[in-house]
Amino acid sequence: MKSLCVLGLGYIGLPTAAMFANNGMQVHGMDVNQSIVENLQKNLIHIEEPGLKPFVIQALESGNLTISSFVEPADVFIIAVPTPFKKDQFGEYDGKKYKLANMEAVTSAAKSIVPFLRKGNLVILESTSPVRTTIDLMIPILETSGLKAGVDFYLAYS
Repeated sequence: MKSLCVLGLGYIGLPTAAMFANNGMQVHGMDVNQSIVENLQKNLIHIEEPGLKPFVIQALESGNLTISSFVEPADVFIIAVPTPFKKDQFGEYDGKKYKLANMEAVTSAAKSIVPFLRKGNLVILESTSPVRTTIDLMIPILETSGLKAGVDFYLAYS
């Protein structure tokens, strides 16, 4: 494993990207929010977390962490995008209502990986997701690449 692409540079994705970069990996962080991308490219951190700013700046200045608004080829892809609750939409189980997660960002992230997916790659879904998301949502999308999950590439949930 030599390279990593982190999709989503929020409270989970940005520290994760910086941690790997500060430990010698080549990491590409991407986010669809152009303001976040532009600020990070100027060493401006959009998250208030003690110690995070110098940690991220160290990763950026080392050259091990690059930032853009697009996916790049990598050995490992980590999806760390938001999964907010849907407004006024509920599921029901055992007579009880529960809120449904909006999986649009996860779906979009998975689709954006497909053109770059190669044999031996690892895709990790880090976003908080409902049970079976990797099986029922991610696998069908990623297998449009022509590769088979568990045979040609690996898929995990963290």
